[in-house]
Amino acid sequence: MATTSTAEVRAGLPPALAEALAGYEEHLSAQRDLSENTVRGYVGDAVRLLDHLARRGGEQPHDLDLAALRSWLAQGRTRGHSRSTTARNAASARSFTSWLRRAGLLPEDVGQRLVSPRALRTLPDVLAPAQARDLVEAAAGAEEPVGLRDAVVLELLYASGIRVSELVGLDVDDVDRGRRLLRVLGKGSKERSVPYGLPAERALDAWLTRGRPALATPGSGPALLLGVRGRRLDAREARRTVHAATARVPGAPDIGPHGLRHSAATHVLEGGADLRSVQELLGHASLATTQIYTHVTVERLRAVHAQAHPRA
Repeated sequence: MATTSTAEVRAGLPPALAEALAGYEEHLSAQRDLSENTVRGYVGDAVRLLDHLARRGGEQPHDLDLAALRSWLAQGRTRGHSRSTTARNAASARSFTSWLRRAGLLPEDVGQRLVSPRALRTLPDVLAPAQARDLVEAAAGAEEPVGLRDAVVLELLYASGIRVSELVGLDVDDVDRGRRLLRVLGKGSKERSVPYGLPAERALDAWLTRGRPALATPGSGPALLLGVRGRRLDAREARRTVHAATARVPGAPDIGPHGLRHSAATHVLEGGADLRSVQELLGHASLATTQIYTHVTVERLRAVHAQAHPRA
């Protein structure tokens, strides 16, 4: 049986629910300054929630009550949703009902009484320091433009811990080579400065002097990293570069750019950095997000202890 798309489900909503959804989408896009992907996720969840409400006979936003919210989450669980998906759906529902209340479309914020399971936080795969060194050093020494670019992709992702979207969004002027700093535009359009080291500086120098000029076209604009056709490098190509590089490192887990970000944060913490500094480096809004890396280092410490201590 064919799966109905989100657009088709949205088109079938009762008029009052569709109007409320449009107002919510406008609020997310214009007032909260969220990324396009985040807005799409919130709106998609709201579409499915309102479709569930309509199937229960609801036609107005004020028909949305706690029972409808709970049955929507329960339906997802019966369809195989994981704890993390259920937790995300609950968070989306609370965001939506909070806006409905502020917009005067709900008499009370029923989402405040919605309880959902905590998402299980799994430890991310990370490279060992030696594996990370092998990864970036294997890319060094390339002479063709694409190889020079790939070396910069790997060096900067690991050296700075920035997100792949932040990497491909860099312009040439965002690189302060005198101080070895990147000016990064992160989530919520928040700007931060991120340092990088000498190996990344050498890779950048090679790329800017011999690689980028060979790929640049009149349409390249200010983009730091370019694809083979001279346009700004696509995040998907950067991901392929990382996956291909990790595949060449013996014993390394198959990680992408986010895995290099995890690795960078873990290695900085293991090297003695405090959690607040790592929070600033990664651009996390909350320290709680950064704290997962303390779990990674503790787990590694336990593994080393178990292997090395005679009475472990």
